[in-house]
Amino acid sequence: MSEQALKELGDVIAAKIGGDVLKVEVKLGELMVTVKRPAILAVLTALRDDPATRFEQLTDITAVDYPDRAERFEVVYQLLSYTHNRRMRVKLATDEDTPVPSAVSVFSAANWFEREAWDLFGVFFENHPDLRRILTDYGFEGHPFRKDFPLTGYVEARYDEDQKRVIYEPVRLTQDFRAFDFLSPWEGMTNVMLPGDEKAALQDGSKKP
Repeated sequence: MSEQALKELGDVIAAKIGGDVLKVEVKLGELMVTVKRPAILAVLTALRDDPATRFEQLTDITAVDYPDRAERFEVVYQLLSYTHNRRMRVKLATDEDTPVPSAVSVFSAANWFEREAWDLFGVFFENHPDLRRILTDYGFEGHPFRKDFPLTGYVEARYDEDQKRVIYEPVRLTQDFRAFDFLSPWEGMTNVMLPGDEKAALQDGSKKP
């Protein structure tokens, strides 16, 4: 679709949904509509059922973390219309404590997508039928796609031969990455004649091999 056609579609959606729309914009050739969090089910239902839109398929739900914002998470819904052969995004904002209404009742595909967003970002979806981790292990701590999650994680897993099971322990690093000097073994050998040094010595005349 052309940018003008996307803008016209955005105007149609804003007119039909009314006060639940916070912003309509076209970026990078895609239509994005930001809505109020409590209205997400009504918005998705309208976009699915209205003949002018007919976004029958939810292709993905993900999130973006902006730690400096009061509502740090943007939850993003990717929609596809088979009828009109077009795509769009619906976005809403939330924080770590405020739940987002689950979209499973509107799109059954939302089930695993919401579990993934919960697992990786910690976005809680209210009335989800089975909200539990889907990608990380049962004993995993935290949510690894948050910007403030440490790169090393909080715990590590290993198989214990004595206990004959997998156990979880706090992460222990064998090397202090921050104090690593990045010096190669060759660079550290300052008082040793290395292969090839005799050629440089002959050129400047300062030493003999």
